[in-house]
Amino acid sequence: MTPMLKPLAEQVILITGASSGIGLATARMAARRGARVMLVARDGETLARIAREIEATGGKADFATADVGDLRDVQRAATKTVERFGRIDTWVNNAGVAIYAKLVDTPMDEHERLIRTNYLGTVHGCLTAVEHLQREGGALITIGSIVSDIATPGMGAYAASKHAVKGYVDSLRIEIQGDRLPISVTLIKPSGIDTPVGEHAANHLEGEALIPPPVYAPDLVAEAILDAAQHRRRDVTVGGTGRAQVLAAQHFPGLLDRLGHRLLPWLHDPAQPRTARDNLAAPFGDGREHSRLQHGRSVSLYESAGRHRFVTATAIGSGLGLAALAFMQRRGKEI
Repeated sequence: MTPMLKPLAEQVILITGASSGIGLATARMAARRGARVMLVARDGETLARIAREIEATGGKADFATADVGDLRDVQRAATKTVERFGRIDTWVNNAGVAIYAKLVDTPMDEHERLIRTNYLGTVHGCLTAVEHLQREGGALITIGSIVSDIATPGMGAYAASKHAVKGYVDSLRIEIQGDRLPISVTLIKPSGIDTPVGEHAANHLEGEALIPPPVYAPDLVAEAILDAAQHRRRDVTVGGTGRAQVLAAQHFPGLLDRLGHRLLPWLHDPAQPRTARDNLAAPFGDGREHSRLQHGRSVSLYESAGRHRFVTATAIGSGLGLAALAFMQRRGKEI
């Protein structure tokens, strides 16, 4: 059954991880465009403030405090959304945490917590979303990453969780289509995005954690999410350079094996003091869309072209991919 997706101004959208970064940018943008928004995260105080800000500017928003690692919390958030707004039209799985460390240095309790949030949190969201969306149809959108498709030294646990998310979402999509449910299933894979995720991460590297460059603005991901809420999209990569990196890694895996360790210095800044705490076990509570140290690009030609279905999407991605391959080949010869 073909999903019938409503115009944004007629939608009720539930967003997990809505207290900062991509989730917060998406909630604000959706509310500005007329959607009714349910903000979901662990930090009730921050969510309450954001909901008040949205309401004060003419939007409609409410919040539900939940840890996505707990299925019952997620179900309660869905129930509150239906009680408050009558239904759910789009579900956005966005909540996530990160660890900056070599895999051999990653504490097992942190690794387990990351998997519980990033992977099982997605599973809990998808199961609950399908239960609600199968009745009247809608969009189920999950935020993966370009590291769903590429290995990442220094963030190996995070990359593994995003690989798992991709496998789950792609398999779920097949089953939903096989059962002819009126649900559009989208996986969005951002490149490095200017959010506080590095500052919120458990960091075992020297100095402050950084987002792998190039860094894009969170509004670009929000635009992709809201586009997928209204139009069927299978998967979307945000950031042409990220797509080029994936293409290079897929076509020249041996080169990535030999040169990938050179990416590690880009993940941290020894000159900046390391954040003293992280959000793995408890929310961070700063309610910011952007990081303190980096500023993202406001334009991604690749993502914009793909969203508007221009033929140039393929040309841009291919061109960037060839450029990346040439660069990596040249670097390989230098070693």
